[in-house]
Amino acid sequence: MSVTQSLGQSSHLEGKRHNLTLALQRLGEPCIEPGALFSFWALVGNPSRRRGFVPGRNVVGGHLQESDGGGLCQLSGLIYLLALRAGLRIVERYPHSVDLYTEATRYTPLGADATVVYGYKDLRFLNPHPFPVVLGFSLSESALTGQVRTPVVLEPRTVEFTLQEEGDFRRVRTWRHTPGASAPEDLGESRYRRTPT
Repeated sequence: MSVTQSLGQSSHLEGKRHNLTLALQRLGEPCIEPGALFSFWALVGNPSRRRGFVPGRNVVGGHLQESDGGGLCQLSGLIYLLALRAGLRIVERYPHSVDLYTEATRYTPLGADATVVYGYKDLRFLNPHPFPVVLGFSLSESALTGQVRTPVVLEPRTVEFTLQEEGDFRRVRTWRHTPGASAPEDLGESRYRRTPT
């Protein structure tokens, strides 16, 4: 099972690609054993300039600004989406505070993001399966791809994001459909402030 996302276009694209390259080197191909916990920051570590990361675009306090390690949220969001589709149990995940994209520029569905802030907000999940789950990644000039590998056939879960408009906010509820289950799993709601158009 794999997911590919466009890196998009921005003035910070080179910094983003540089930071993603460093983060992918540190992640390697993590193998999550049965019952084990994955932590984004435990593997990637502090995205500081001292460790080779460069400034990139980040959302801080609901506003876009430049900070070291910018762009890593695309990687954490991709991992979150892979974890949802692989049936992993989400322990910690935070949505962004604002919806920065239009439907034409969005690289992942609204609700499939996972913001990470070192020492404050992490992406963590458990492997509930009786077999290990391995994550793999590749980065090209224009796209980031992640995949899940398992020693047995793993039927991907279907993930659905339902949107509700509410004044200056957008609410997205996440549902996960597991093959053979009588009802979808309600994974909660994410709330985003609209950006002015």
